[in-house]
Amino acid sequence: MGEFQHNIDAKGRLIIPVRFREQIGEEFVITKGLDHCLSGYSTTQWEKLTKKISNLPSSNPKSRQLQRFFFASASPSEFDKQGRVNIPPALREWGNLQKNCVIVGNPSCIEIWNEDRWRQMNAATEKNIEEISAAMEEFGF
Repeated sequence: MGEFQHNIDAKGRLIIPVRFREQIGEEFVITKGLDHCLSGYSTTQWEKLTKKISNLPSSNPKSRQLQRFFFASASPSEFDKQGRVNIPPALREWGNLQKNCVIVGNPSCIEIWNEDRWRQMNAATEKNIEEISAAMEEFGF
């Protein structure tokens, strides 16, 4: 849980808050996330996601597209001594990570956002939260 702001440096290194480092573990996976953010998964959560996606029918084109989306861009990662992670160029490009970033806690992963994109997405969510909450009734929310 939580939201933190940090800058990504010219070499693509981003400090991840201690709270998230403790939860995600020393070795983890970063990949493309939905909404043009990046998602960082602990090895345990990555294995769960891998199992779910792998169990989708490979005969379905959308299943194959989803597999390619998450797995082709996946990058095994670890923290340096300063608590930074090196984000590969292709992932920086996907997330439009240039300087100001927001790291957000999520139940199954952390998300890394371009600050402007995070603010826009968050404002849109807040504007429509009543409608979004009503739509979640079908999932038992």
